[in-house]
Amino acid sequence: MVKLLGLSGSPRGEESRTLRLVNAVMQGAAETGARYEVVDVCALDIEFCIGCGICYESGECIHSDDFLLLFEKMMEADGIVLGSPVYINSVTAQMKLVFDRLADAIHCQKFLGKYGCSVSTAGGSHAQEVVEYQNSILRILGATTVGGVGVVLGPDPTLLSVAEKQASDLGVALGQAISGNIRYPDQELQHAEMKARMRALVTANKDSWVHEYTYWKEKGWL
Repeated sequence: MVKLLGLSGSPRGEESRTLRLVNAVMQGAAETGARYEVVDVCALDIEFCIGCGICYESGECIHSDDFLLLFEKMMEADGIVLGSPVYINSVTAQMKLVFDRLADAIHCQKFLGKYGCSVSTAGGSHAQEVVEYQNSILRILGATTVGGVGVVLGPDPTLLSVAEKQASDLGVALGQAISGNIRYPDQELQHAEMKARMRALVTANKDSWVHEYTYWKEKGWL
């Protein structure tokens, strides 16, 4: 059975309009038989990445916090749904904390084979840009994205209902893409290019990035 994980990066909790879109995606995916869990990223204790590089060397993070369990959930999921409101043309700081802690996962392309999508709400602008930014994060991790929903609600808050329907349809598309292993040739090319780039980076640092070099060898990618 398809398993999805949704991440809501809004600090407004149950009042979040972005959370409503994440939930709508999940409910749409549930129509295809998917199971899902939604995590409030802002309720987690996640430390800043300090760029120490220890995870490259050992596979372990110097921080012992909620990110470790969150990452386990991400790895267990077939699909990832990212949702953040627009905070000064980008995602919230809480969502960015999660992204910054994924450097080792990017080097090891740990999301290859997964699918994902993104949603965003804004008061004035940049909702679609934040959707694309979040999707770009999924893609550099190795995941294939199936689309996104971004809505600017300042001029007309009733547009949220329209966006929820779009998000539900997006969830159906996500569930179908995963269960049908739908191919996206343009993204497959991007994944191949990113994999080649990370292979070269990890190989160049093999003497110090022991964990990552070992991971690549065990995957048979070298």
